[in-house]
Amino acid sequence: MHNCHRLRYFFLDDENALVVSANDVDILKVEQGNVDLFSQAFGELFSEQERLLTSQAAGKVAEIYLRPGTQVQPDTVILSLTNPELNQSYQSALGDYNARKVQLESFELEQQNERLDYRSRMADIEAALERAQLDLSVNTQLSERGVSAKLEIQRAELAVKQEAKKLEFEKQKYEHFLKVQAFQLKQRQIELEQLNQQVALLQHQLDDMQVKAGIHGTLQSLDVEIGQTLPQGSVLGRVGSVDKLLARLRVPQHQADQITVGAPVELTTRKGQISGEVNLIESVVNNGVVIAEVRLTSALPSDARPLAPVTGQIFIKTQHDALYVTQLAGLRPLSQLDRFVVTNDQNQAEKRRIQLGDLTKGKLIIQSGIAAEERFVSQMQDAWTTHDTMTIRQEG
Repeated sequence: MHNCHRLRYFFLDDENALVVSANDVDILKVEQGNVDLFSQAFGELFSEQERLLTSQAAGKVAEIYLRPGTQVQPDTVILSLTNPELNQSYQSALGDYNARKVQLESFELEQQNERLDYRSRMADIEAALERAQLDLSVNTQLSERGVSAKLEIQRAELAVKQEAKKLEFEKQKYEHFLKVQAFQLKQRQIELEQLNQQVALLQHQLDDMQVKAGIHGTLQSLDVEIGQTLPQGSVLGRVGSVDKLLARLRVPQHQADQITVGAPVELTTRKGQISGEVNLIESVVNNGVVIAEVRLTSALPSDARPLAPVTGQIFIKTQHDALYVTQLAGLRPLSQLDRFVVTNDQNQAEKRRIQLGDLTKGKLIIQSGIAAEERFVSQMQDAWTTHDTMTIRQEG
């Protein structure tokens, strides 16, 4: 609590002394106690989730269905673009893909026929080997009876060896042939997949000619007009969430270093209050302020929307046994002031220099120049500056 008396003043020129009287001047009493320090900052609400709408391919704006401020769903179409060349490219790529797909199917059939031919040749060799083995068996039996000549047996053994080697060589060739076939097939499959991806890309670009919101929210801005021709990557507009908001507050540079991430924040809009906490603090200083981003932790008032102005009180710390007074007009935070301090003689006041600190929720911290329980005159008129003392004349 503070004591405040209203005093009227006048000069006694003959004594060159400053005398004030009546209740026309505020006298403040210095209080002492624990004070929660807050940084007051101003800023705006903004969408927590934002989506920049861009043209995925070159095109001309054909139709615009919505204007900024309209609520949208993820699949809401905002505008449409046209690009005849893109459509032609898609049809051409689709034709190439279908033709290459048929060629691949034909190639797979050709490979299958070649494998069948290989296996047929190996089957012929296997049959020839079996005949040679049978011939050798017959000649061996005849030799045991003394009928067959040794030369016939040698000839039969040679035939068996030749057919066996031929079969082994043919099997090795077949294994190599299968690897070559697999490699050739893989190459063609890769080429077909590349064409498929090209078709999918063009199809995606054609679908994106119908520009959709992509998220729940409102269309915040639209940067194009009907008939406008746009290159690929052009900014079309912006969509932002309305039920998920954050706040950006401009914090004075000298207080930014004292604020920690997670610090509680009290936000005020025109129609209500919102609780929050500091989400991040930017390191860049711009025009003496630092941007603090605040995550909202309570229900939103009815006027909460993107770009709505807010005032924030960011908790810094609790200062124990702080000296403070209630702020009045003329008392500026972080300034040195010459003020008349009431002495033990309640009718006398002497001029002192008082150093003021930060302002926190209407409480002005005093850094030096005056002690707890002391009282001082809050105003300093220009005519008083030449005086070092003041006499307070009590009326009545």
